[in-house]
Amino acid sequence: MPGQRPKRGRRTTERKGDVRERAILDTCEALLARKGYDALTVGDVAQGAGITRGALYFYFGSKQEVVTALVARTVEHLWERSRATAQTDEPRQAIAAAMQRTVELWNEHGLVMRTAIDLSLTVPEIGELWKHTADLFIAAITAVLERAGIQPGTAPDQASAMARALCWMIERTFYHASQESREKLQEASETCEHIWRTSAGLVT
Repeated sequence: MPGQRPKRGRRTTERKGDVRERAILDTCEALLARKGYDALTVGDVAQGAGITRGALYFYFGSKQEVVTALVARTVEHLWERSRATAQTDEPRQAIAAAMQRTVELWNEHGLVMRTAIDLSLTVPEIGELWKHTADLFIAAITAVLERAGIQPGTAPDQASAMARALCWMIERTFYHASQESREKLQEASETCEHIWRTSAGLVT
């Protein structure tokens, strides 16, 4: 993924640095919920993670770098959970499963994803991460539409163009719903699933 640090190989035990880095990111996510991005400081994150500011700078050079790494971790979780469901052979099942995974991720990490969307136009690294993630989902939605019988291609009534519109519709719908309640997220999921199924010609 462009802008994302390379994945580490599996280890039987975590290194101290890995544990500390995870603590920094976990603290950052918790503080985003309490203070928001603008009020958040490197000192807040260091204190919450139980380290000095100097120690934090060993891992990240700025608040922006910490948040970018947090976004990278979150979108990786998002894609890992959603990839298999998008590959389900039966389109109706693929759509339902994909929307359920989307609800789960927005419930768990909605604040991080809203922050990513808010910063995507002003922080190039976050913008590139978010765009790359969207491109992955557009490709997955395209595959589901094509399995449902929608013609491949980029014309307005063809799979690729429809998938792009669906992807950004889902993002915006969940963005607004996550600011209200978990019930609104479920409603958003049901609405998006209906529109997706309608687009695929699967509404009976």
